[in-house]
Amino acid sequence: MKCRPMKLADIPRVHEIDVLSFPLPWPENSFLFEMTENPSTLALVAEVTPPDAGSVVIGMVVDWIVVDEAHIATIAIHPAFRGNGYGRQLLAETLRQSIQHGAILATLEVRETNMIAQQMYRAFGFSPVGRRLHYYKDNNEDAIIMTLERMSADYLAWLDKIGC
Repeated sequence: MKCRPMKLADIPRVHEIDVLSFPLPWPENSFLFEMTENPSTLALVAEVTPPDAGSVVIGMVVDWIVVDEAHIATIAIHPAFRGNGYGRQLLAETLRQSIQHGAILATLEVRETNMIAQQMYRAFGFSPVGRRLHYYKDNNEDAIIMTLERMSADYLAWLDKIGC
């Protein structure tokens, strides 16, 4: 797997992954906004090259770097490619690049019932720090706010072993 900056040409595929991954996907024009108008955006895609085809985008992440904080706004791997460690690699690369952009902590929201994602985030050192009540409008599910506070040089070295 390879991670690279998201391009405008990736937006249809990124939106497709978003639609397949979330009950409340972002509108396609939100990704366009992130790519063209939001200076705090770090947007990456993950791609693989199957033996019989060209490169295929299989994952995406949008991360906002605000002063010294990274906020992971969305991250997803195409359902056909889940369970292979690609999400872990994409998250590691996102955090690595966030540190390089000056972030010393990271936050995100995750559905309270998404235990697989929560387990992955905990493996990276994220801890639950709060709750957003009725955050997800499709079913009024709460969001768990998770924060990672130990983004240091040692943590960066650890990420370098995992990332893309």
